[in-house]
Amino acid sequence: MSNIRVSRNDIEGLLVIEPTIYRDERGYFLETYHEQKYQELGLTAHFVQDNQSMSAYGVLRGLHFQKKFPQGKLVRVISGEVYDVAVDLRPNSRTYGQHFGVILSAENQKQFYIPPGFAHGFLVLSKTAEFAYKCTDFYHPNDEGGLAFDDPEVNIQWPVLEGMTLLISEKDQKWGKLSDLPRE
Repeated sequence: MSNIRVSRNDIEGLLVIEPTIYRDERGYFLETYHEQKYQELGLTAHFVQDNQSMSAYGVLRGLHFQKKFPQGKLVRVISGEVYDVAVDLRPNSRTYGQHFGVILSAENQKQFYIPPGFAHGFLVLSKTAEFAYKCTDFYHPNDEGGLAFDDPEVNIQWPVLEGMTLLISEKDQKWGKLSDLPRE
């Protein structure tokens, strides 16, 4: 793919996608998704739902997952900047419990593909951030699970900026640790 760069890391299945951005004096243009091109990159997921959220500076959302109906997600930031994290919860994975994080912003236009079987969350680093994502399965409210954002076993080094107060929902403050999750 001459117009899309993709980076892989030590955790199988995670992809950081950098589409080509065409800029001129009028602004910019980019393809945020092209099924055929993404399939050629190895992203063969079928997306069924698009979501968008807006969050303020210091909001930490996650780490969320669905238990019986896991979702793959292709995430990106429309405005602002976030630190986005995926934690491998696939029971038979050699990287179970490991995480990977990436800065996503409106400026860098990077996308992050997180396959089914991962917990996902992000921290807003700008005044506000609009976050958009495609999902491979529908959201099932009764199937939701979570992982503590500050679990020492997972050891995510969230980039908490000087003077930042984390804003975390009551629900997200109550998630258990990796060692509490059934590995099945």
